[in-house]
Amino acid sequence: MGKRVLYIEDDADIGSWVKEDLERRGYEVDWLVSGEEAVSRVRAADLVVLDVMLPGLDGFTVGRRLKKEAPDVPILMLSARTAVDDKLQGLQFADDYLTKPFHPDELAARLDVLQRRYAASVDQPAACGHLLIHPELQTVVDSRTGEEIPLTAKQLQILLYLLRNRGQILTKEQIYEAVWGEPHLDRDKTVNVHIRYLRERIELDPGNPQIIETIRGIGYRVK
Repeated sequence: MGKRVLYIEDDADIGSWVKEDLERRGYEVDWLVSGEEAVSRVRAADLVVLDVMLPGLDGFTVGRRLKKEAPDVPILMLSARTAVDDKLQGLQFADDYLTKPFHPDELAARLDVLQRRYAASVDQPAACGHLLIHPELQTVVDSRTGEEIPLTAKQLQILLYLLRNRGQILTKEQIYEAVWGEPHLDRDKTVNVHIRYLRERIELDPGNPQIIETIRGIGYRVK
């Protein structure tokens, strides 16, 4: 995995020393002072470092849009906010959350962990039941026949998101906000419908699913 960082921070002092420190460590840093251009540039990045407090679009809104555009690019949130609710809101789409002030060594260490975690998930196919998932190739193959299983873009994003959080129960709100990049509305059945059609493609018996498990009253998980 490369070391190209999309860094979004409006504070000039913090931005300059973080950019300088990361470049000294071998990263290539694309620094933006607002989130307006971030979506168009995230595909060129390997990692995103995103501040919560931004002019115009706030970091939470920007982060959801970035994850929708590039679900396989890890996001680390930066914030001076310490409230648990803020952290939980950020972690609905972000992969890590670091509170200001922070030491540059800790930021670098967290980025290294995200790199290694995503490199393992992207470079190596994941086996799940009779499925062989190739995240880098964006393909799902039936290991019994060697044939690719055609999925829509949203079905694939849902499956990859569940796999990245394998073993963890994810609510439909978390899934929707991670895949669609927008706040989930009460009583919206979008996730349920997409998972039903996804199961028809990947499950041996969609009526008795073994890959995507329903946790009644909570959400879904891949074991």
